[in-house]
This record gives sequence, C-alpha cells and structure tokens, in this order.
Amino acid sequence: MAVAKMSVAELEEFLRREFPQAFGPGSSTRIEHADGQTCRVREIFSERMLRPGGTVSGPTLMALADCAMYVVLLSAIGPVGLAVTTSLTINFLRKGAPGRDVLAEAKLLKLGKRLAVGEVTLLSGDSPDPIAHVTATYSIPNT
Repeated sequence: MAVAKMSVAELEEFLRREFPQAFGPGSSTRIEHADGQTCRVREIFSERMLRPGGTVSGPTLMALADCAMYVVLLSAIGPVGLAVTTSLTINFLRKGAPGRDVLAEAKLLKLGKRLAVGEVTLLSGDSPDPIAHVTATYSIPNT
C-alpha cells in the first residue's frame, strides 16, 4: 500500500496557494480522500455546470477529472507544482443529472520517475453508475 506524501489538508493548502484562481475563496471543489494511491474529489453542484439540455457539461467533467488526477499524483509524490497533464482521454457514458454533485474517484495505475498513469471514474450524486471514464498521463519534472 502506498503512503501518502501529502494529507488532504496539505493538498488543500497547496492548491489554494498555487492555484487561487481555481481553489481560492468560493471554490466548489472539495477533496474528500487522498492516500497516495487513490483519491475522491467532489464538485458541488452549480447551475454553471450545466450545458443546454440540462446535463453536466463536458468541460466540467474534464476539469474535475484532471483535478482529481493531479490530487492523487500529488498525494503520492508530494508538492510538485510543475507536474503537468500530457494526455487525457474521456469517454462519456451517460448524462450527469442536474442538481447533483459530481464525484471523481481517481486511481494511480503506474507511477514512474517521469510519468504517472491513472484513471478517473466520474459519478453523478449517489448513483453507482459512472457518467464518464477517464485515463490520464502526467509528466513529472526532475526535482
């Protein structure tokens, strides 16, 4: 089992400091769990998440998945701000319901010295049926 290099509190503080535009006051993103191998991130529902037709928009889902992947990676390697996404593939599986928070459950599949590969399952509220599945690769800089 992996040992987390950053706690949820440390991750939240790091993200508020390094990305105040996304994680500062009024942010609707919450880290619920991070253990160095997996994490769970919640995006609290807002009308801004919806696209015409009343479904959760693709950009909302992609941003949350990328955030969850970044969180799980940082929980595994520590505060490496310049780790960046090199690839993200998303499969939209079903409509995200309006009025429900979106949850991202991320898991590291492989953690190397320079690259990390993971997957993220996106869920709508308390439904067990995924609304999207994401695979992502991050580049880890020399530290």
